[in-house]
Amino acid sequence: MLSPFDGLAERRNRRPSPEIPFKVGGEHARCDRVVYRKPIKRPRPLMQRKLTAILSADVVGYSGLMEADEAGTMERLKTNRSKIFDPHVAIHSGRQFKLMGDGALVEFSSVIAAVNCALAIQEATTKAGADDGNAKPILYRIGINLGEVIVEGDDIYGEGVNVAARIQALAPIGGVALSAIVKDQVEGKASCVFEDLGEHTVKNIERPVHVFSVRAKAPGESQTQKADAPQKLSICVLPFANMSGDSEQEYFSDGISEDIITDLSKVSALRVVSRNTAFTFKGKHVELLQVARQLKVSHVLEGSVRKAAGRVRITAQLIDGSADGHIWAERYDRDLNDIFALQDEISEAIVKALKLKLLPEEKQAIEQRGTDNAEAYNLYLMAKQTYAGGYEGDSRRNETMVRLCKRATEIDPNYASAWALLALGEMLLRLAQGRSGDGGVAAADRALALNPGLAEAHAVKARIFAEDGRHEEAFAETAIALRIDPESYEVNKSAGILSFRQRRLEDATRYWEKSMALVATDINSASMLVTCYKALGNTQAILRVAQIALSRAEKVLTSDPNNGEAIGYGASALAALGQGERAKDWMNRGLLIDPENTNMRYNFACDLAAFLNDSDGAISLLEPVFSTMAKGFLNHAKVDPDLDTLRADPRFNALVEAAEVRLAAAVRKSPQS
Repeated sequence: MLSPFDGLAERRNRRPSPEIPFKVGGEHARCDRVVYRKPIKRPRPLMQRKLTAILSADVVGYSGLMEADEAGTMERLKTNRSKIFDPHVAIHSGRQFKLMGDGALVEFSSVIAAVNCALAIQEATTKAGADDGNAKPILYRIGINLGEVIVEGDDIYGEGVNVAARIQALAPIGGVALSAIVKDQVEGKASCVFEDLGEHTVKNIERPVHVFSVRAKAPGESQTQKADAPQKLSICVLPFANMSGDSEQEYFSDGISEDIITDLSKVSALRVVSRNTAFTFKGKHVELLQVARQLKVSHVLEGSVRKAAGRVRITAQLIDGSADGHIWAERYDRDLNDIFALQDEISEAIVKALKLKLLPEEKQAIEQRGTDNAEAYNLYLMAKQTYAGGYEGDSRRNETMVRLCKRATEIDPNYASAWALLALGEMLLRLAQGRSGDGGVAAADRALALNPGLAEAHAVKARIFAEDGRHEEAFAETAIALRIDPESYEVNKSAGILSFRQRRLEDATRYWEKSMALVATDINSASMLVTCYKALGNTQAILRVAQIALSRAEKVLTSDPNNGEAIGYGASALAALGQGERAKDWMNRGLLIDPENTNMRYNFACDLAAFLNDSDGAISLLEPVFSTMAKGFLNHAKVDPDLDTLRADPRFNALVEAAEVRLAAAVRKSPQS
């Protein structure tokens, strides 16, 4: 029997006979033919995509809240969702497509609706937390992105969702962050104010993400500019150059620049570029027109400061960013005691040159300062620069900061900012060096009694709470501080440290990136960013911040070659940059110059453990450090990612245990126990 496939190839090449039309099952069908029909190719259904606004929300410190009070946290979260989160989503026509234990993802067809919803949720949540009294508050971070997503049933995924989640992690506690495309779509159409947080490299997203924070306009702001009004006048105050011939006077010129930025920010008809952004141009030769174009401002202010022999000379010039023409310039030569009147005069002259009307309440706000005493003001600026220029565990630096602030508060007992910085110094001396005293509690309370709206006082209160294990209260105080003044160096530095202690490293990087940008002499923030980015596996960011740390350390060592802190930071930067031998040379130099510097030894040990693969050397350096470290220092070492490679080493664990025993014995012997 022949197979039906025999001769098939030959038959395939034949055309059907015209006399016998092919008709399957018809009268002309031939039963001796086998008909093979190709399957019909149906097109696969296309993957459904769409452009949508994604809101990503996450509860701040959720794990810690659950650990402290699981039932209470769940009850407060359920109440928040039923009374605040879900109703606001519904009011703004959002659709919640994913709910996690501590967060949610919501889509909106309108970016304006998404932003308004987020601001409403944060406002209502903050108010509810305040009304709860002693309850540990629920606080959100919210991020919003506009992007293309993939739709699969009721679920949505894709890069648009991923970017929203990454932006959410960059939002302030209790705040809202947006991608640049969302900001561009909303600006001028909603009653809100934006702050440029810069570009960030985030996990699993190849290109940097430009992020902005957003908040609702204050009542005064909304009265002066309607949503559909044209863009108001705007200005960037570049850091004033220090012309005193003494680099140690840099603190004074920076202080003048900061105060002018603060004063002009009180003028509702004027948009002022943040200090964070303005100070990125510090020490650089820039074309003013380029600055105006880059920052999209109508005007740029530049100037210089010379302080000597009890007198101060300030020159300033205001540039039209569209025409590169001077519209105002002046030189002032005054007694140092007239510094506050001089600052007021400069601010009012700029307002007049811009042909703006200064409202009475704005004039009064500009003239209200923390102190009217020039000597107290100068001491405070010196203390602030002292804090910014070193490591928190440096006892000499902390003692200097305390002495300066004590003298400032003696001269002016109502100087709230000096009390807050005094509290920070006393806290560091107690926690890092084990000094006696209340650790800054009384000074912090005094600062808040004088000025409840002082962000730095709330920030130091947060640090005190955190060191006492009261983490929820610490996060609440940090949220208040960031809401009051997101541009404060001390606030961002404090928020970075608190996040680091909780191993929330992505949060820590955001705050330390800002503090590093705010103060050009801050090496510590750059060095801590190296640690965080190493733990997060972000090689590109490690190289960037390590280079900044090295540059700043070298600048210090140019004028002070025996500065142990700068040597320590420089060695760390070199190790991170892959220059191991050079890093070891710096270490040997540092140990010869300042062998008793425990902070420097600790940094060297971190370098050996994290970058140079030398556990034995790291343990050897840590032995004298652990034998004397105070409670705060030990808490830091317990969570420091640089030492993670040592945590399985019995020698390291023995050092930690011995330090804990020593500190516990000291507590038992203390009069308070």
